[in-house]
Amino acid sequence: MLEKEVINFEKTAIVGIVTQSQSEEKLHEYLDELEFLTFTAGGEVIKRFSQKMERPNPKTFVGTGKIDEINLFVKENGISTVIFDDELTPSQQKNISRIIDAKILDRTNLILDIFAQRAETSYARTQVELAQCIYLLPRLSGLWTHLERQKGGIGMRGPGETEIETDRRIVRDRISLLKDKIKTIDKQMSIQRSNRGAMVRVALVGYTNVGKSTLMNAVGKSEVFVENKLFATLDTTVRKVVIKNLPFLLSDTVGFIRKLPTQLVDSFKSTLDEVREADLLLHVVDISHPDFEDHIESVNQILQDIKAHEKPVIMVFNKIDAYKHLTIEEDDLITEKTRKHWTLDEWKQTWMSNVGHDKTLFISATQKQNFEEFREMVYEAVRQIHITRFPYNKFLYPDYKDAIEKEEEQE
Repeated sequence: MLEKEVINFEKTAIVGIVTQSQSEEKLHEYLDELEFLTFTAGGEVIKRFSQKMERPNPKTFVGTGKIDEINLFVKENGISTVIFDDELTPSQQKNISRIIDAKILDRTNLILDIFAQRAETSYARTQVELAQCIYLLPRLSGLWTHLERQKGGIGMRGPGETEIETDRRIVRDRISLLKDKIKTIDKQMSIQRSNRGAMVRVALVGYTNVGKSTLMNAVGKSEVFVENKLFATLDTTVRKVVIKNLPFLLSDTVGFIRKLPTQLVDSFKSTLDEVREADLLLHVVDISHPDFEDHIESVNQILQDIKAHEKPVIMVFNKIDAYKHLTIEEDDLITEKTRKHWTLDEWKQTWMSNVGHDKTLFISATQKQNFEEFREMVYEAVRQIHITRFPYNKFLYPDYKDAIEKEEEQE
């Protein structure tokens, strides 16, 4: 018999706060996502901590009482890692580490760690390392724990600061080297994109884990890695696809996420260039996820940040086979009907109907539901772009020779 692979998950606690700008309901959504991120990174969430505050504590993020409560739980339950839902400042991370004897991470650090695990190609690894170095630079002093006991005085002057500054210089040099390396690869990739000719480019965009890679495999007949974890795909995959008689390029891009670290947006610039240079975006949405509307908003915000928000978009609502809604009994006169009770048909009558019938699709990439409709809509959108680019294409216009002759006569 084959032995099953044993995965040792790190025992983890996660921490978030309710503020004036973040409701308790929103916090639960973020902590659900943080727990999934933790699982993706190889951790098991044992406990969630939350606190209501006007704003984060500048010293320890949460209040002193809550920090003591977390510290006690960590000691009693052998917790190895504590993850905070928002990015901690260097001083917050240092102060918390002095109190809690465990690894202290924040959401940004966790996402960077997942990206580091998922990076397969040299280019992806370079991008992730650059993002990690940028994140690490202001936090270096917190890593020198052996210096915390130094109080100054005879024999205690100089070496510590020198050591930290030396380390900072090494990281700055590394950042400069990585940026130069990425510039070189960017030029190569830009040349590759220009060598693809004038073919219409279509890019799959969307929140992480919405099924972009599954859709890519189904349409492009490619073998893109697919897994029910966040950020399963980091490297952009480009495939030539032909629907009917019309060829175009389809690219699968890295998934977006709420509170996406700015370091990643900067270092993954070239990967996002696939989105910037696309002629058509297929915005894939996991409609079975309870927060799919927030996901749409997050993706739209990132598209705006990278100046790709004015491109033609088709909304592809995926995973209709997994969509579930709460039901209300006919004799139930107490329960108020909310969005959680809406059927797919009821959703289609909401703001989705304003997007335009020719710009929304409801499919299942795994079950191939409504796939012919999907292919037809993408074909028609690509065809319109193709017509603009090649007015007398013989495949789209069988009588293109007559059209040319008429134009010549008019001249």
